[in-house]
Amino acid sequence: MNKLLPTTLVGSYAQPDWLIDRKRLADIVPPRARARELWRVPEPWLEQAQDDATILAIRDQERAGIDIVSDGEMRRESYSNRFATELEGMDNDNPAQVPARTPGRFQIVPRVVGRIRRKGPVQVRDAAFLRAATDRPVKMTIPGPFTMTQQLYNEYYKDEVALAMDCADALNAEIKDLFAAGVDVVQLDEPFLQARPEEARRFGVQAINRALDGVKGTTAVHICFGYAARVKDKPTGYSFLAELEQSKADQISIETAQAHLDCAVLEKLPSKQIMLGVIDLADMNVETPEEVAARIRRALPYAPAERIVVAPDCGMKYLPRDIAFGKMKAMVEGAALVRRELGR
Repeated sequence: MNKLLPTTLVGSYAQPDWLIDRKRLADIVPPRARARELWRVPEPWLEQAQDDATILAIRDQERAGIDIVSDGEMRRESYSNRFATELEGMDNDNPAQVPARTPGRFQIVPRVVGRIRRKGPVQVRDAAFLRAATDRPVKMTIPGPFTMTQQLYNEYYKDEVALAMDCADALNAEIKDLFAAGVDVVQLDEPFLQARPEEARRFGVQAINRALDGVKGTTAVHICFGYAARVKDKPTGYSFLAELEQSKADQISIETAQAHLDCAVLEKLPSKQIMLGVIDLADMNVETPEEVAARIRRALPYAPAERIVVAPDCGMKYLPRDIAFGKMKAMVEGAALVRRELGR
């Protein structure tokens, strides 16, 4: 879109309490295997309830003035498992336990027992539902291939790179179908690039580029320090970021608010649009538009406004809905302040 400083979500929005057990969700590591016990609505009516929640998330974004609308990830137990657990080659019924991203914690993950293949569309119906529900540009999010490899227990592939490439091929087919369904932006979520930078340098960008090969449409990579609900003390710099200049993605999503990131790092991504995180999701106080505007201004010496998309630091999944809406509205109003200052 041509609007200066357009606003969007990183992906997730606050799920209603009637849909998901939010306390139970907060008590566990973000699920990698299926976690059906989180849903409050019985299976026969779950898809209908998720559809209704998706409409609520879309309308909240429209009321707040968001320019590029997501489905809020209302149908997901976590950002990653909806896609990954639908692939051929996964054993979801007999999961394994592996170390989590947070030191000292563990996560339950699917086991890879055969070659990873996409059996058919996974989120395409979600994308079509979103496209039909709003006249604004829309985005869908999907796990990135490197992060997928870090959230699986591999019992089949001799080479982790081969696993990543097959994950990337499955993603590539899905991404092309998402664009065919009318999506304007597809975002790959890749938090483990930051968590495991040495492994990421070995094959992270290669896997991302494989996933985006031949894709026609705007693509993004989201890299972060972890959900604010789980990571209170965030580093002030990325361990893996400049490498993404070599990726085929159009946009790189970073967080600057909670971590007080030195925005000079944006100079390392000269060809990319920057999805600039300006909402602190660890702070339950709603920012003022002036605070948001100040965070946007911090980036302007290093990336022109024409290359910036305004967003929260990360997903809003763990926030109470009223606070999520307030922060979203302040973000839109803060972007408008800077836009007026620039005479646009």
